[in-house]
Amino acid sequence: MNAPRLRISFILTLVVLGLMMVLTACRSRSSIESELRSPVSNLATVPPDPVSCLSVPRLCGQVPAHPCMIGYRQTGPEQARVHRQETEPDQPAPIPEPTPSSTPLPTHTSSPTATATPSSTPTATPSLTPSPTASPTATASPTPLPTPDGITRTARVPILMYHHIASPPPDADAVRRDLSLPPEAFERQLQYLVEQGYTSITLSDLIHHLARGAPLPPEPIILTFDDGYRDVYTEAFPLLRRYGMTSTFFLITSFIDQGERDYLSWAQVKEMHRAGMEFGSHTYTHPDLRGKPIEYLVWQILGSKEAIEQRIQEPVRFFSYPSGRYNRQTVEILRSAHFWGAVSTQQGVEQSSEHPFELQRIRVRGDDTLASFAARLEAEW
Repeated sequence: MNAPRLRISFILTLVVLGLMMVLTACRSRSSIESELRSPVSNLATVPPDPVSCLSVPRLCGQVPAHPCMIGYRQTGPEQARVHRQETEPDQPAPIPEPTPSSTPLPTHTSSPTATATPSSTPTATPSLTPSPTASPTATASPTPLPTPDGITRTARVPILMYHHIASPPPDADAVRRDLSLPPEAFERQLQYLVEQGYTSITLSDLIHHLARGAPLPPEPIILTFDDGYRDVYTEAFPLLRRYGMTSTFFLITSFIDQGERDYLSWAQVKEMHRAGMEFGSHTYTHPDLRGKPIEYLVWQILGSKEAIEQRIQEPVRFFSYPSGRYNRQTVEILRSAHFWGAVSTQQGVEQSSEHPFELQRIRVRGDDTLASFAARLEAEW
């Protein structure tokens, strides 16, 4: 009796153990399948496709728990940056802002909207289309100063300084009378210059000679007019053309901008320039330039220069100091603004390659006779 009972107990024990093993196996399989279905377990073992992340970078930045952010950390910043450079175009199309939704965030697909591939024809925008005046020729390509050849030169070249070519009004003060030369006196001076064999040249001709030894005529002379008064157009300009003379006119541009009746207009400036006249800057408002901040000097000097260049479409290379007042800082601003030289009110006729920004002039006064004019022209300064 004991033997059969022992066999039955042994068999029952084996059956129970087998059932326990089956139950354990089922639980393990169920646990594994549950973990495989879990997105968190999946992310912990398999990095997401980086292309899906890079296709929606703005969405990734707004939803920190999105797989893009986790994938970015697992692949490393450097790998993601390189991949971004290889997959994103230079000008990606804008990605629309996400809207709140209960729908899960999309993954990468081959749909055209899921990538940032631009169209074959770039979209034009108004800001990319240059306007006709956006890049004036004169200011976009400043003409460099002639390269000096290293030789110090001096030249005896009189530079005459005029202001008004008109009879002074009856109520004129002493300054106005001194600045006003009657047209008939101006014509007599031009006749004298022609008879004495003088040839008018420009300031550009003078600088080329001082810097590189460019030839000059036997008796060179330069005529300059400060301030840009209206009478230089009505009186001086016709006489200069009649006698085959050229000249340089230094303009105070604020008076022209404001349409002051006693000053040139921009239309007259253009006409004179087309006829071969040279133009330079005399600042914007004619102030004393000494002791002023750099910003103020740039506004006065460069603003006037660019205003003239915009009208004549040619670089402005020369400057006239208002009332002859300047300092070293003024000269440095002129150099940095691509000027070639400047005329002063210092009396003399000897011009030097060492001082192109301190060219000497002879002031022509309103009460000059032809004899006094000739005497100053021939004097040894």
